[in-house]
Amino acid sequence: MTGKYVVFTAPGKAELKELAIPPIKDNEVLIENEYTVISAGTERANLLGLPNTGSFEHGFPHCEGYSGSGRVIEIGGEVESLKVGDRVVVQWGGHRTHTVKKASEVLTIEDDSIDLLDASFAHIASFPFLGVRKLRIEMGESVMIAGQGILGIFALQIAQLCGAIPVVVADLDPMRRELAMSLGASAALSPDDPDFINKVKEATGGAGPDAVVEVTGLAVALQQALEYIAWEGRISLLGCTRVSDVPIDFYKYVHRRGISLIGAHTNTRSKVESAPAHWTEHDDYRTFLKFVAAGKIQARPLISEIVSPENAPEVYSRLAGCKNPPLGIVFDWKKLK
Repeated sequence: MTGKYVVFTAPGKAELKELAIPPIKDNEVLIENEYTVISAGTERANLLGLPNTGSFEHGFPHCEGYSGSGRVIEIGGEVESLKVGDRVVVQWGGHRTHTVKKASEVLTIEDDSIDLLDASFAHIASFPFLGVRKLRIEMGESVMIAGQGILGIFALQIAQLCGAIPVVVADLDPMRRELAMSLGASAALSPDDPDFINKVKEATGGAGPDAVVEVTGLAVALQQALEYIAWEGRISLLGCTRVSDVPIDFYKYVHRRGISLIGAHTNTRSKVESAPAHWTEHDDYRTFLKFVAAGKIQARPLISEIVSPENAPEVYSRLAGCKNPPLGIVFDWKKLK
């Protein structure tokens, strides 16, 4: 049995190649993917082989794609938790027609009202869930979301659900700022504004935000956050700062002011049982799906394009040359001829 998959074959180059689908083991299932979401920041970094990426450390070819949805089409002999036809969340499955997973790693989408297109964002949404949870926001606290890519737009919605008010956002792209305002942001600012620091403080009552989700992955954005955050504030480092190209005066901005810098990489989450600020992937998927079903979290406004995987070389060529890429590009695997 064969399928197709997307692979980065060299810096800046992606190809759609034939996939040999292996026989499944007794504890595994075979999933036919319907949608996979491009995580633009991470995938662009790996496409270009930037520092602190898998492609930089291990070279090419390199496979990406970690958030999707699909249907179970085959189950192993020992599998009792899933059945053929189940609609499921697919995490760390690659951009490919088919994914083989251990049954214990797969979450069924039980609510039939949830479209697989929305569900394909469950895994990528789990990252901002973790980043916001680690801040332990209390109702009435002010929050800043630095960066309005996919993770930032979800973080905005999640922070509001936690009771944060006001929730201010920052992004260089005016269209992203406009989208953030439509989703409930109290203010949307541009970090290249000469008066940016003062405007953040003004938008959060004068003292600066109590908590910040830094999701740009840029060292300069972290430096800005340290300048506008309130005394004894918390900063969740959700974005991957791959290049530390800005010097930070830790005594002046962190030590003396009692600032907490909190690493929020997904590898820090609980693996088996959820705990405060450390929920498992599956529990965050369930939470995301509940909020989507209730209309309290929206994924559709994040979608810039839905494309056939046949267009992958062109899509990634654009991504390589664009420092401010489109929000959410989704591969629709049903479109393959």
